Amino acid sequence: MQTDNPNGINQTLLKLMYDTTPEELIAINGIVKNLGDDQIQQFAMIYRSKRKDPQTILLTCLLGFVGFAGIHRFIVGEIGMGILYFLTGGLCLIGTIVDLVNHKNIAQDFNEKMLAETMVMMNLGRN
Repeated sequence: MQTDNPNGINQTLLKLMYDTTPEELIAINGIVKNLGDDQIQQFAMIYRSKRKDPQTILLTCLLGFVGFAGIHRFIVGEIGMGILYFLTGGLCLIGTIVDLVNHKNIAQDFNEKMLAETMVMMNLGRN
């Protein structure tokens, strides 16, 4: 486990999770601090396939202004809200505008769930 930088972030983690937000990287580092490099690589491979980039949420949210409201909610697994947004035109565009402002929080909430799910998956794999 290499932590040669002043922030205490694992070097292997930095190399593998280069496209995450700083807040997300700090949270991940706290969770994987007791794992070896092989386990961190396995974690990163699983987690990166599940996480959503805030820019993806932003772009799909913008589709709500051209008639495809709610796609961003489907992407983060909120099927009910996605259907509601789709049928109501993004709650008459008000919900779409609110989600446009909060797109980072939507992505962060989803990614936190995927972080916990990935750790549960890895713990089940070790037993």
